[in-house]
Amino acid sequence: MTDVRPSQQMRDLGVVQEGAAILTTPARPFDLPSERDEAERIVDELFAALNRIGQVHPFAKGMGIAAPQIGIGRAAAVVQPPGDAPAIILLNPRITTRSEEIDEQYEGCLSFFDVRGLVPRPLKLVVETTALTGETTTTVYERGLARLIHHEIDHLDGLLYTSRVLPGVEPIPLDEYRQTGREWTYEEA
Repeated sequence: MTDVRPSQQMRDLGVVQEGAAILTTPARPFDLPSERDEAERIVDELFAALNRIGQVHPFAKGMGIAAPQIGIGRAAAVVQPPGDAPAIILLNPRITTRSEEIDEQYEGCLSFFDVRGLVPRPLKLVVETTALTGETTTTVYERGLARLIHHEIDHLDGLLYTSRVLPGVEPIPLDEYRQTGREWTYEEA
């Protein structure tokens, strides 16, 4: 049996890989509610992709996927928090406030799954999204969930986590990464 590299496995599951222009192009927002049907169709495709990926790889820290990662240049993403929490649908998300307090944790990305990078991110975000009805909603996310949400919003802004890594810090190969299967850790508040 031949070992398949993790990035090839993700490609085989329909995830667009690093180097594709769609990953570095800002996604086009939805005009809601007039594009409701299109938004629902794309969200369904994102859930289908999460399901396919989740069947072949466990994600103890939670996982997310943005529409550009499945070849759709629209501002939609889905985040599945760790555990049994319900999935979070992000349509036209915009970060309105970021805490000054940050931490660094290793992240992976489905679009270049062979490495993990140490990424500084705010511990708290306030995010505005658009509902299918066109109304806006504001939600506060903290710690690991803020990290997941920020990662997906970056995708919608045409950014990969490598653009947030501090100078001189290089991603490490997956076989050197020792935290697979464990949640991020945070000091008690």
